[in-house]
Amino acid sequence: MRRAARRTLGALTLSALVAALTTLLVFTLSYLVFPVSEVRLEGARMLPESRVKELVGERASLLTLNTGALERRVESDPWVYSARVSKNWDSSIVTVEVEERTAILRAVVEGRERFYSADGVELPGAGGARLPELRLERWQVEEILGVVGVLEEGGVRIRAVESAGAGGVFVSLGSGQRAVLSGGVSEEQVAALREIMASYPGAEYFDLRSPGRVIVGLDGAREE
Repeated sequence: MRRAARRTLGALTLSALVAALTTLLVFTLSYLVFPVSEVRLEGARMLPESRVKELVGERASLLTLNTGALERRVESDPWVYSARVSKNWDSSIVTVEVEERTAILRAVVEGRERFYSADGVELPGAGGARLPELRLERWQVEEILGVVGVLEEGGVRIRAVESAGAGGVFVSLGSGQRAVLSGGVSEEQVAALREIMASYPGAEYFDLRSPGRVIVGLDGAREE
């Protein structure tokens, strides 16, 4: 019994050793044959290139580099909204293209300054954005980010949250215009807003506080 157990243990140990050596040999050969010659980072302002190179690794190989896993690791950075990794087998260059988040809300909540992106992610800082400081309760931040998210998902880009109070939430849009929002903005209103923005490029603001309506303002928004 003991001899049989020893033989089994010896066989398992030998198998494990062979597997480890085979894996090492595969990685070594793949690096020698298909080494990554360069890592390029495109579309980044806040994500350091050194961080991406660190994630790729010093002795990376095109053959063993898992692009999906690398994309997920890059996207774990709060500044990165999405990442796409591509390999060039001719030049051995790995290119990492990222779309970064930008801060659109600067809020002081419970005495602490916080910065948020349009999709509700808390960011490490302003990232160069010049935003007004708003003193808000936590529930107000959640409500603002909720309504901003509806606009972003509907294709209306938000540049900054300017103010929030009893008169509504005032935001500046990517078009340079302004909008006045409330907590009940619907997808239908956002769809209508997109069309109206194209029809009224000279409008100074759009009022979405009335359910189911988009009011075009030509004389500037008056905060209440």
